[in-house]
Amino acid sequence: MRAVNLFRRRLLKIAGVTASAWGLAPALRAQTPPPGDAPPQAPQLPQLRIGYQKSSANLVIAKQLGWLEKRFPNSKVTWHEFPAGPQLLEALAVGSLEIGMTGDTPPVFAQAAGKDLVYVGAEPPKPDSSAILVLKDSPLKTLADLKGRRIALQKGSSAHYLLVRALEKANLKWSDIEPVYLIPADARAAFERRSVDAWAVWDPFYAATELAISPRVLASGRGLTSNNSFYLAAKSFATRHADAVAAVFDELSRADRLVQSDRKQAIKLVADFAGLDAGVVALFLKRRPVSPVAPLDAATAKDQQRVADAFHQLGLIPKPVVVADIVWQPPGASRLARPGPPAQAPKQETT
Repeated sequence: MRAVNLFRRRLLKIAGVTASAWGLAPALRAQTPPPGDAPPQAPQLPQLRIGYQKSSANLVIAKQLGWLEKRFPNSKVTWHEFPAGPQLLEALAVGSLEIGMTGDTPPVFAQAAGKDLVYVGAEPPKPDSSAILVLKDSPLKTLADLKGRRIALQKGSSAHYLLVRALEKANLKWSDIEPVYLIPADARAAFERRSVDAWAVWDPFYAATELAISPRVLASGRGLTSNNSFYLAAKSFATRHADAVAAVFDELSRADRLVQSDRKQAIKLVADFAGLDAGVVALFLKRRPVSPVAPLDAATAKDQQRVADAFHQLGLIPKPVVVADIVWQPPGASRLARPGPPAQAPKQETT
């Protein structure tokens, strides 16, 4: 009971930061401790293995400043970088991580494959942080021009869903394009040597390419996808260590407050870690909204269900999934409403 009460207090703190960041509770903003305030130590774990990507700004800053190591002083905290979400969730599913962050699409593919994972948290939407790029002299001017073209993307990534939605907006089918599945580094090389006609990508790869070669943005996520970021864990870990999950969220929301209050320091921390130019990091963070971390609410789960339904309707995942089935419920939280079965639609040919 003591652990449950502790989690509830921490959850209220996180919720207060979230409400303040979204302009919902100005009074709570004054109660938020400044980024430098040291939080209390968390209940200890034998180990805490964290999966992250270069786009995981809150995690990168917490790593650079050693905040989780200080919060869990008797635990072995290790950090594991991945090029994209699918690889991270595979490591999480086989027990190589306790918690990790990814975009909206990888969890859908993982759930469809029966991976034992749960959504434990989310950040607010980042629709401007992903885009479909073409070279500046490309003949492609509209999304409809993607028909018959070769488009690079990381399969199962947030860029995958962005491309799905872009084609839908242009009244094109998935079979109208030729997807070329590449990790970001290989995709950029193919893009620059014109082996592909377009590239669907996310920050900071988007920002780095934008500043290096000035491509044109055929479409960003704005109006197409929320480009949500999620934190996932093994169900057993979240169930046994709710207090540790709350402590991690405390530190990540603290890192976000530093991004907002000291942009210069945040840029340096991320740039030093990632080996990126400070200008790239500045652009990446500029497109990123205020991003505290909190458990999923019903609206976010519903938004994620649309992602899952889209991939099933295209035949890109083998069966329908109900996102709410793997949304972890913190102790004392109200259960999310479980939606009915996703709408069925004829499968389209895939390439």
